[in-house]
Amino acid sequence: MLNHITIMGRLTRDPELRRTGSGIAVASFSVAVDRDFGKNENGEKETDFIDCVAWRNTAEFVSKYATKGRMVAVSGRLQIRSWTDKDGNKRRTAEVVADNVYFGDSRRDSEGGNAYGGNTYGGNAYGGNNYGGSSYAAPAAPSYGGYSAPAAPASDFAMLDDDDAQLPF
Repeated sequence: MLNHITIMGRLTRDPELRRTGSGIAVASFSVAVDRDFGKNENGEKETDFIDCVAWRNTAEFVSKYATKGRMVAVSGRLQIRSWTDKDGNKRRTAEVVADNVYFGDSRRDSEGGNAYGGNTYGGNAYGGNNYGGSSYAAPAAPSYGGYSAPAAPASDFAMLDDDDAQLPF
């Protein structure tokens, strides 16, 4: 049997970090996910608000680096929990138990400072995988073999010279 779910959306609030009685970290957060199909009567896409919970190193990572409004991709399993409310009524709730949490934007994107207008080189996917007990954070700025992107280009495209004499072939 297979129980695997992957969602991508924006955090609706800052993650809430708590600890169990034995000191295990647990973070609760909610992700707003737009539906790919259908629109409401106002012509707007419908949105689902999905509760998520992360444990141990993933919980520590999410609570430290993720903030309200950040684009995240969460993969894990769907869990149905039964509980009794304060009036004695039996309730059920569905939540995603996150195994991995990745950022779908860069920190600059979420703060509105991205000079390229979209995800920086496709966004980053650093996060929730805790290999060897440590979390990986995204680099501050992309660097490609000593080349760093210009600070603030006027548009998404750079002007090139049409001098073919410079080509080696």
